[in-house]
Amino acid sequence: MSKELVLHPDHYGGEDNPYEVIKIAEATGLDGDAYLFNVLKYIVRSGKKDDNPPLQDLKKALFYLDRRIKTIEQNGEK
Repeated sequence: MSKELVLHPDHYGGEDNPYEVIKIAEATGLDGDAYLFNVLKYIVRSGKKDDNPPLQDLKKALFYLDRRIKTIEQNGEK
């Protein structure tokens, strides 16, 4: 028996979880922003994906958040 890695994987919340990453992203509009979607994804899965240290996911989340901040600053947004 293999773990589901594409459709509703456990490390992103699972199908029956109302707080599954994709559901949160769609409900909040983050599915249209690749940077913020990835921030959400990596924070939620931190410590839940096999063979993936929590710190690694948090650093990935920080990387994407920093990219989003830089994009806002470069575009003169507030």
